[in-house]
Amino acid sequence: MPCPPTLPKRFTSRPHSPLATAPEIHHPPPLNTKPEPGTTKKARQQLKAILIVMDSVGIGSAPDATAYGDAGASTLPHLSAAAGGLNAPTLQKLGLGNIPGLLPQKETIVGCPPVDAPIASWGAMREMSDGKDTITGHWEIAGLEVDPGFHNFPFTDSFPPDLIAAFEKETGRKLIGNKAASGTEIIKELGEEHMRTGALICYTSADSVFQIAAHESVVPVPELYRYCEIARRLCDPLRVGRIIARPFVGTCAADFKRTENRKDFAYLPAEKTVLERLFDAGISVYAVGKIEDIYCHRGITESIHTGNNVASEALVSKWTQEKERGLIVANFIDYDMLYGHRRDADGYARSIEETDRWLAGYLPLLGPEDMLIITADHGNDPTFKGTDHTREYVPLIVYRPGRPGTCLGIRKGFYDIAQSLAKFFSIPAMPRGASFIAYT
Repeated sequence: MPCPPTLPKRFTSRPHSPLATAPEIHHPPPLNTKPEPGTTKKARQQLKAILIVMDSVGIGSAPDATAYGDAGASTLPHLSAAAGGLNAPTLQKLGLGNIPGLLPQKETIVGCPPVDAPIASWGAMREMSDGKDTITGHWEIAGLEVDPGFHNFPFTDSFPPDLIAAFEKETGRKLIGNKAASGTEIIKELGEEHMRTGALICYTSADSVFQIAAHESVVPVPELYRYCEIARRLCDPLRVGRIIARPFVGTCAADFKRTENRKDFAYLPAEKTVLERLFDAGISVYAVGKIEDIYCHRGITESIHTGNNVASEALVSKWTQEKERGLIVANFIDYDMLYGHRRDADGYARSIEETDRWLAGYLPLLGPEDMLIITADHGNDPTFKGTDHTREYVPLIVYRPGRPGTCLGIRKGFYDIAQSLAKFFSIPAMPRGASFIAYT
């Protein structure tokens, strides 16, 4: 189904962006989600929404990508070409292959071409916040806008001397690293020194992060978490997005390996997310993976911190069958953590294909009143320079069993998801965003 034509429109550029104008971000009419004839009031009260964030699965370079050093990055099109094609028939049926054609680049996902009649509604979203990291993307999905962006540390001599001094005093341990680095590479470089001296490996990246790596036999995981809480408090005046615990194991540089005991300590948002607003309205919110950390454990009824995609997928399936009403929010982390940052296009593609196979068995679990939303929080093109995230459009797929799909166009802001969830659950509107759902 073609999207309606768009007209040019002015917009306010990000403070660091040289752009002053951009093509209109089109909002087609909202989806008509009027209940089917015969639907009871009780059934409507048992509405369930499932939001899956495929971490880093961007779909094309954003208009302001140049300002972030990411011109030309395009995660899905590039990884599919590098891997010799993407075999994802379920995502293809849902409309994934139709999305790149909406974007200015007109790229394709190799192995996942457009279909004539997707079974879900499809579109793309452009980020309005200043940043390209997990917190910024997830917060915007939940209705917030981060502008100005979080504080980024320099790539060398990263942390201010007064911050280092305060951190060393409170932890009783020296800090080594103090630069931007790949997480796997820096433990190879400094892990053995850490094991000899007990000094903490602290490093940053292109994101707003203060990361602390420590061997689990040298610094027990609970102690590492306590050090992260200290760093969180010390970094709050700087507005650092995340403090991340990065525990690892192994005997030497050749076999050091990070564990799934990673934990994020996020900056507290000053405004309520859609999760909190749903929770306050008596609607249960269930968090899968690192969602609880991203949203600072706020607005969450129940959470399980799964450490990989397979465990997260299993929990989403379980809760979809068990929970009668509410919002299930999941972050699928492997694409970003295991493959994007490590620039492994083939592994990235295989990971998406694993999720696609899971989706084939998952979709039949959804009831007629359920809504599944699949999106991403940023890009991480495994064929691009460096090891950092990339500023990109992200896909938007909205599946309602038995209802025809429609083109959702290019959405101006990830927060259209939050506004749509507010509409879906009949709570007051969010401050930002345009809903793609309408009850009539």
